[in-house]
Amino acid sequence: MNVSTRQLQAFVALAEQRSFTRAAALCHLSQPAFSALIGQLEEALGIRLFDRSTRHVAPTPEGLSFEISARRVLAEFDAALAGVDDQLARRSGRVSIALLPSLAAGWLPQILQRYRAQYPGVEIEVADVLSEPCVERVRSGQADFALAAIRADTPELRAEAFCSDGFHLVCPVGHPLATQAEVKPRDVAAYPFIHMARTSSVRQYLDAAVHPLQMQTLMEVDQLATAMGMVRAGLGISLMPALTLFHFAQPGLVTRPLNWPGLTRRIYLVRRRDRSLSLAAQTLYEQVLADPPREAPTRTATSAPPRRRRS
Repeated sequence: MNVSTRQLQAFVALAEQRSFTRAAALCHLSQPAFSALIGQLEEALGIRLFDRSTRHVAPTPEGLSFEISARRVLAEFDAALAGVDDQLARRSGRVSIALLPSLAAGWLPQILQRYRAQYPGVEIEVADVLSEPCVERVRSGQADFALAAIRADTPELRAEAFCSDGFHLVCPVGHPLATQAEVKPRDVAAYPFIHMARTSSVRQYLDAAVHPLQMQTLMEVDQLATAMGMVRAGLGISLMPALTLFHFAQPGLVTRPLNWPGLTRRIYLVRRRDRSLSLAAQTLYEQVLADPPREAPTRTATSAPPRRRRS
């Protein structure tokens, strides 16, 4: 059975107008062309849809029953077209991104602010998780794309270099390393150290760069804010990537760039090879590519203000 939406639209128009002349005009067709559409529809269905006379046109009982279904089909078709139009205009849709917590907190909000201003109807999901869960979300289809510190090039996934950041010493103002001319790995290893968890990209890059040197680990923490609090309290020092430094822009703390061989964290943009992104996701993906994060400025040690003399 071959029935077109054009035939259904002609049928509904005739059911409403009860006149071939008025219905043909409503459909912008000549009366012979309109009559042909109705005849083709009845032939395709194998039933008579209208009783006709020189003065009267009315749906048959089968026509009345078919009208309900025809209107429903046309409404669903119109809704489908409207949905596609909304997708093209980004008035609706959904995008899911997974990325490292430091990027989610420090860099992503400005990207999403601009995106939401342009496309307020798009639903956005953000998963701020470590690299391995980021990659797994893309692999399972939970995320459209991810920013992770893992080069996940596999038959399923494609990873392209996105940005990189060097590591910085983080220590309290007044610490001996805060003003030392050059800081080497053995200098850092001489002091209590606040480590990130072994599953974090920060820890993995650091361990690989200083191996076989062992830090004087005082504690391991999961959250950058926790590491900041421990260092600010004077419990130890730490090494952190530049894109995490907004957490450490606190009074009483100093951050210094380190140029140690191999101590650079690389961030990759990960997506599936076999799936196209939705229009909403592709637009965000392109905005992300166009605006990679920049390193935060460092906080250098300053001399303490002179103490006031008692009079």
